[in-house]
Amino acid sequence: MAAASKLGASKKRMRESSAAKGGSKPRISNQTKGPEAKNFKKKVKARPLKNKTAKPNQTAKAGSALGAVMDSTGELGSSKKRKRDPAAAKVGLKPKTSQFLRRKPKLRNRLAAKAKAEERKTKRKPNYTLEKELASLWEKMRCYSIGKEERSKFVSEALQKMSGKLLEVASSHVSARVLQTCVKYGSQDERNIVFDELRPHLLNLSRKKYAVHLVKKLLDAASKKQLEEFISSLHGHVGFLIRHTVGSAVVEHAYHLASGSQRRRLLMELYSTELQLFKDLTLTNSGSLADLISKLKLQKSSVLQHMSSIIQPLLEKGIVDYSIIHATLVEYFTIADRSSAADVIQQLLPLLSQESITDESLHASSRRKNKKKRRNPLVNMMHTRDGLKIGILCIKHGSAKDRKKIVKGIKDHIRKLAFDQYGSLLLCSILSVVDDTKLVTKIIMRELQSMLKELVLDKNGRRPLLLLLHPQCHRYFTPEDLACLNSTVPSLYTQDETEEVLVEAEEVLVEADPEKILEKDSEPKTTHDDIYGDSTKALELAVGGKKDALVRRKELLVESGLAEGLIETCIHTADELLRLNFGREVIFEVAVGGSDGILHTLNNKLADLHNAIASVASSPNSEESGKEHVFENFHSSRTIRKLILESPSFAETLWKMALEGRSEKWAHGHSCKVVSAFLESSEPSVRDLTNSELQPLVDSGILKLFERKSK
Repeated sequence: MAAASKLGASKKRMRESSAAKGGSKPRISNQTKGPEAKNFKKKVKARPLKNKTAKPNQTAKAGSALGAVMDSTGELGSSKKRKRDPAAAKVGLKPKTSQFLRRKPKLRNRLAAKAKAEERKTKRKPNYTLEKELASLWEKMRCYSIGKEERSKFVSEALQKMSGKLLEVASSHVSARVLQTCVKYGSQDERNIVFDELRPHLLNLSRKKYAVHLVKKLLDAASKKQLEEFISSLHGHVGFLIRHTVGSAVVEHAYHLASGSQRRRLLMELYSTELQLFKDLTLTNSGSLADLISKLKLQKSSVLQHMSSIIQPLLEKGIVDYSIIHATLVEYFTIADRSSAADVIQQLLPLLSQESITDESLHASSRRKNKKKRRNPLVNMMHTRDGLKIGILCIKHGSAKDRKKIVKGIKDHIRKLAFDQYGSLLLCSILSVVDDTKLVTKIIMRELQSMLKELVLDKNGRRPLLLLLHPQCHRYFTPEDLACLNSTVPSLYTQDETEEVLVEAEEVLVEADPEKILEKDSEPKTTHDDIYGDSTKALELAVGGKKDALVRRKELLVESGLAEGLIETCIHTADELLRLNFGREVIFEVAVGGSDGILHTLNNKLADLHNAIASVASSPNSEESGKEHVFENFHSSRTIRKLILESPSFAETLWKMALEGRSEKWAHGHSCKVVSAFLESSEPSVRDLTNSELQPLVDSGILKLFERKSK
């Protein structure tokens, strides 16, 4: 027992000595009980612990901005009321948060730096406090979930704060957005106040990076009188602003919103110095630039020099997306001489033949850097008819290499161009000019094959198909569209030069073969009509490709496999295409084999298409379906009638499958035109096939014959 008590005592002394040395908290044995153990626990809890990770230098600096956050005693447990530090109040800290900062020196330093930065901004920017207030209002007024009345209150409050300082606010990156939102959602009176205050400074604001968006927003919300005032203020500055990187967007926006007379006034300033200086001359009503020169008796050389001084910087900077520039270039080509027109074409071609960068392996930062390179200017020009003309002129008057580059440049934009009003005509020009049919098939035709059903049902998408089936038919292309497709630069190839080339070529042939001199003398003299016809053919060869048009069409339509896919699409959707205004024209051209019999090599496929149309026509008329029969529908009945008149093979197939023995049923209403077409056909075999059944109907007055319209 004595030994046991000694052993226990020695252990107790060892624990007490280790606790006195500042070691870890001793473990209290269950054997130690009584008042001594309780006193020992109190001593351990009262002893302060040492922080091994703390460093002696991690104390608050004497001159820190947030040093006053701590109390004077430096004790966290003090019950004294602490005063809020003014530096902490600037940052927006609460008293409890400032207590927490005592143990976070890095956070305290960051907040101190932020407070100093706020002080510097307040001293440097006189409207810094106003910008912060406007930014908070902007976050409220631009929400979509807010009501109109509440938004109008925020707008009125913001405009009241900006009163008298609109010019300074409009030039700021932050507050300019607030002013744009106020113009967008404000009342007309509030917009008028903003416009009247900024009207003397609109030209200066048009050249600033952030204010330009506000100017465009003001023009969108401007009345006719305000728009007229702004366009009048542009007089004398159009030539300078159109060359400015930022200001050109304002001129283009005003040109887009302007009326016809206002557009002419803006354009005339780009024609000559006289029109730029004297405002009264721009009020002259004239059509083209050539008419203006003759009416005002301007010098053509000075006009060309002034226009060249404006066009050259635009081409150097690559600013060719704007419609006002397209109109200027088109007018320039009408009066330019050969060398000037050729120089502009050569400068345009590298811009329009830029290839798009679509490599997904590029890093995100490199894709952002190359964002401008991915934009194809030729595709962006297709929003105006004048831009279409510029693209067609570059395709026609460019070399074979230039045309290949243009085709490669639009590789990723075929779908967008095909369904666009002017882009589809650009594709038509490429299909009718470019001789490299393998490249065109690889880039354009394969893309068109993947969306044939969408193309045949679309107003614009069917144009490239119809051009290959029936080139430049007036039924499918308007006179304006045909004029664009046939546009050329007059100075690059004229009729007189064509005649000189033909005469020189004839003289060379005669010198090479003297025997042809007698043949030349014996032949009748060439008339003016013959010369004109020869020059027209030479002109077509000069502005187009060297390959024969029919050969090019066969390679693009038949050999590429597009024709087979097109016929299959028509077979599967025959009922739908016959009833639609746009689809019926495509199925008609395919069913007749195209012009010049270009699809006659696929007669077996065409026979399947004829059977598909005839099977649709032979189906009984069911009232439950709610559809009219194809013989009674407005579009399909006329399409089938034209097919009977144009295609004897289809007429025979339709008669045998749908009408033989049932012609009297369809001899009334719209369907009578379909039945009478068999007797009006120019093919004797069709008339002989149907005469025995239809002639009695004509004699009895049941069936009426209609006169066939001449083509």
